[in-house]
Parts: sequence; C-alpha cells; structure tokens
Amino acid sequence: MKSVSTFPNAVKEAENHWIPLPDGRQLAARIWRPVTEAPVPAILEYLPYRKRDGTTVRDALTHPWLAGHGYACLRVDMAGTGESDGLFDDEYSEQELSDGEAVLDWIAAQDWCSGAVGMIGISWGGFNGLQLAARRPEALKAVVSICSTADRYADDIHFKGGCILGENAGWAATVLGWFGLPPDPALRDDWREVWLRRLDQTPDLLGTWLRHQARDDYWRHGSVCEDYAAIEAPVLAVGGWHDGYRNTPFHLAANLNAPVKAIVGPWNHKYPHFGRPGPTIDFLGEMRRWFDRWLKGEPNGVEDDPALRLYLMDGIAPANDYDHRPGRWVTEDQWPAPRIETRTLHLTESSLADTPSPFVKRAETHTRCGLGTGEYFPFGFGPGELPDDQRADDALSVCFDGEPAAEAVDIVGAPRLTLTVAADRPSAFVAARLSDLAPDGAATLIAHGFLNLRHRNGHGTPEDLIPDKAVEASFDLDHCAYRLPAGHRLRIALSPFYWPFIWPEAENVTLTVTAGSLSIPVRPIADAPEWRFGEAEGAPPLPLRVQSAPDEAKTFRHDKATGQDVIEIASIGELAEDPTTGLVSGVDMRECWSIVPGQPSSARSDFEWDRTMARGDWRVRMRATLSQWTESAEILHESALTAWEGDDIVFDRRWKGTAGRD
Repeated sequence: MKSVSTFPNAVKEAENHWIPLPDGRQLAARIWRPVTEAPVPAILEYLPYRKRDGTTVRDALTHPWLAGHGYACLRVDMAGTGESDGLFDDEYSEQELSDGEAVLDWIAAQDWCSGAVGMIGISWGGFNGLQLAARRPEALKAVVSICSTADRYADDIHFKGGCILGENAGWAATVLGWFGLPPDPALRDDWREVWLRRLDQTPDLLGTWLRHQARDDYWRHGSVCEDYAAIEAPVLAVGGWHDGYRNTPFHLAANLNAPVKAIVGPWNHKYPHFGRPGPTIDFLGEMRRWFDRWLKGEPNGVEDDPALRLYLMDGIAPANDYDHRPGRWVTEDQWPAPRIETRTLHLTESSLADTPSPFVKRAETHTRCGLGTGEYFPFGFGPGELPDDQRADDALSVCFDGEPAAEAVDIVGAPRLTLTVAADRPSAFVAARLSDLAPDGAATLIAHGFLNLRHRNGHGTPEDLIPDKAVEASFDLDHCAYRLPAGHRLRIALSPFYWPFIWPEAENVTLTVTAGSLSIPVRPIADAPEWRFGEAEGAPPLPLRVQSAPDEAKTFRHDKATGQDVIEIASIGELAEDPTTGLVSGVDMRECWSIVPGQPSSARSDFEWDRTMARGDWRVRMRATLSQWTESAEILHESALTAWEGDDIVFDRRWKGTAGRD
C-alpha cells in the first residue's frame, strides 16, 4: 500500500470529543476534519472496538485520508466501550441502534457538516451501517458495508445452516475479554468507577446465544433481509473470498431497491486496501467515489459501474496461507446475471454425472473430519488460517467426483446441493465441501455449506428426523468466483461431522444418501480482466513503538495421557506504545479444541484472552476464560472474568450455563 501524506485539504483532529445523547449519556468520538470554512459531508464509523487503542492502527490509514479529501470523519465508541458512557448490553441491540440514530442527528446538525452523512464499517460496523440504513434516519445518505451480513441467524458467526458454529463460543470469549476494559484515565477522571461498573454489568452473551438456537425474533432483529425495501440509502457492499462473510454482497445486489454495487476480492477479514491475500485495491478511492456521488452530488458515474466486480480466482494448489491469489477481475451488469447458466450434476454410485442413477452411500462420523477447514475468520495473523489440502478430510467423507474438465470452467455464484438422505438419529447435520481436484490428487476447497437436517423445512421450525427415514433437503454453499482449470475435476464431499468448525452432535451419526444433485453456476469464460482498480493507498501508518513482536502458532497433537486429539492456537500479540498518547497495549490469546476420537460427546473448547493497558506507573490487566463442552444432549459452558489494577485483583466473577439442543 502506498503511503500518502499530502492531500487536497489539510486535516485537523479532535482526539476526543463528547457527543451528547438525549438521555444525558455521552459517547466518545475521535474526529478528523478538513481545514475549510465550508460545511462538508461527514462519514461515521460506529464500533465497540475502542478508538483509543483498539482500531488506532487501521484508523490512521483510513480516516485522515478521507478527511484530506473533503470529509469530516468520526470514529465513535458505542455505549459501554472505550471512553463512552453507559453499558454494553448485546450485539446490535435497540440501545446501540437508537444511539446510532442520535449520533447521526447530532453530526448532521453541526455547523461544520453539510447535513449529509455516510457510514462505513467492516464486520460490526458493516452490520450496523445496514441496520441503521433500514431505520431510515434522515441524515444517512449512503453506506459502505464491508464483510457484513444481511441475516444475523443464517450467515453470522453464531449459526450456519442451522448448525452451531464452533466460533460462537470463541466470539463470546473475545467479547468477554474486550468490552470490559476501562476508559483511558487521560480522558476520564472517573475511569475507575466506570470500569468497575462495566465489569459488574458484563452480560453472559454465550448463554443468550445458546438460548436462541432457532431463527426467532432475537435474530430477526437487525437482520435487514427481513425487509430489504426498508433500505433506501445507496449501499456499496464489499466482501472477501477468504472471509467468513462472503455472501452478503450478492444478497444485497439481488434484493435492494436502493442503488447498490458490490465488490468481492480475494481478501480475509480486513479492509481491501491492506487485506490479504492480495491483490489489494485502491479501496479508499472507491469509497471516495461513492461518497462524492451520494453525499456531495458529484455526477461521477458510480451508478453506471457494474453491479458486481468480482475477483475470479485461478485454481491453484491448496495452501493454508497465501500472499497473493492469481486471477482476474470480472464484472456483471446485474445480479442475478442472465448469462450465468446452471449446470446440474447428479450424485451417482461412482461419480458426479450428467444423468441420475440409483445408489446407496453412507457417511459415517469421523471425529478428525474437519481438520483441513482453516479458521472461520482469517485475519492474516499467521499460517494455518486458510483451508489446507482437503484430501485428509475427503478420506473421512463420502465423495463424488466429476469428469476431468475438457476446458477451463468459471464458477461464479452459489452452488446448490439437493439430497435424499436419511440419518440413524433424530438429530444430524450434513457438511458439504466443493473442491477442485487436481490431476496429482491435491484438493483445493472452493466453497462449503452446511444444513442442520432438523431445519430442512426452515430455520424457525426445527423438526426431529425419524431415524432411517429419508428426507429431501436442499441448501446453498457459499458464493464463489473460481476457475476450475482444464483437466481438473469437481468433487463434492459429504460428512455428518466437521470439527471444530461445527459443534458436533452428541452421538455418532450415519447418513445414508440415496439421491442428489449439485447445481453449479457457470459463467462464460473470462479471457481477460474486465475491470482494473488503482493501486492501494492510505494515510501514513501510526508509528508504534513495538516493545515485543507478535507470534502465532497452530498445532495438532494426540494426547496419549488423555486420549484426546487436541488443536491448539497460541497468539502472542504485539505489545506496543502509541507515541501520540503514551498508551501501551497488548493482547495474548490461547484456544484449545479437544475431542476423544470416536466420541463426539467429548468435544470441548477452551479460550483464554489476556489484555493489558499501561502508561507510566498505571497498569491494568484483564483475563477472560471460557469453556464449552457437551454432556449427553446438553451444551454446557462456563466463563470467568478477572481484572487487575497493578498487582491487585479488583474484580473476579464466574458464569455457568446449560443449554439443551433446540
């Protein structure tokens, strides 16, 4: 990424500014503004991730650049986080969204603002940008939503296809150890009182999420797919093929009535001007074009851009880390795209074939199936985050292989799988993986999808299976844009177990598959790039003073003493000082996923987060631990939060909970 320090406008910064809310609370904001006498449009990023120390590195690259091009940029901490008043209660709560509306109103009323406000954000900020747009606040004129979701139940970090994600517990541990940190004493004299109140009111979010295992009103709240027509502000939707949230740009492009454009590149869970794998793009320039059109009214033609700009990745050898994915940018003028045809392949006894034929295939529970999946959210922290060669998982699955492709095939869209399947238990799920099978046998994951078979008729109405009675089930795999090279084959692999990506059923399950088809969205071959982006650039990076370098390791071992297979992830975070504030911060994380081979009910996950803040003689530390395991048909969990001021423990609390399987 090219660093740029000279802009059309000089930039002035307010390190901390208080935004009043109607009930008397105040939210803390960091504001960058262009030096100009004329009012300008504003751009809001509204997050719980602590503007003072949590997002400072990426903020330094982005907000000064946008301010230098004529926008007032605000990074606002949500209630109960960072320096802001109040208490955090849950993701995307009514408090969060109503506070967000008040912040938008306040921004639009400032004499330095033209009255037009846009929102940007990745992940949480991408979510609430869409959610606030659906509430139609007058000031909100445009949104850029990156790595977000339109459906909080079916396509978030909690559930996928009605299956409980392993990262549901991991995310609860992350939140537990993050949002209870104190304000910076340099900005709040009452920091200690605020801190202790936050700690005392920390919610048990894992318990809440496990109490809502079907798609009920809890998940409908904030899911913009409930009423796409409610969004009237233009939306630029952005995703990455190596991110957990890759489907939303397609859903928005297909369903919004408002102006909408989508960009999906090869990136992980990062902004596209510094995400991995490359290539990066001039994403700040793309955001500027979007806001120039919808906030400033400049006729720059963004509404004439293709509906979708997608990075079509070449089929290459599998690896759990890439610096760069070869491929090319392709475009579609509308979505769904009329020129994309559906090619149907039938599951048969020996292959994926053009015509159906009877067969019987059984997929057994193998507790090592899933080790090649990679992380749900790759962040670029180190090797091991991306899916590796699928052959080990394939050997523990039922596989159906197509014929070698006579010529390259461009797959663009969401493959769909239809099965006739029976299970020998009343509760079961199916994991499906679509892979590129090279002539040398290497298998590169293209897309995967999951279905809790009790949700075959809808995520809001689970129904037990009748053991050994076949049912019809259809579900989409994740969207993709992938070139299957000539001579390579498609493989669909099915299993009733996928650890640790999916939390397992309590019993061994056998699936009996007797019919099925795979629908592949095939696009005319792209002979050359159909779009070119500019070189990525940003404002100068924050000159951190690194005190200790980060390190990450991921290992798999069989513990002979306990009989467990164990996956361990250890991330020693960078300990660094922000020279502009003197604040030193760091984070260490450990995860452990364990299971006894052949015993799915032995599955267990353990998480530990240690976070520190310091300046001079002042030092605080927090440790959050969380464990989840299965007993019989129930999921149990316990967590703990301990806080130190200096060497003294000032808070120590435990939570326990039990959730039956809904």
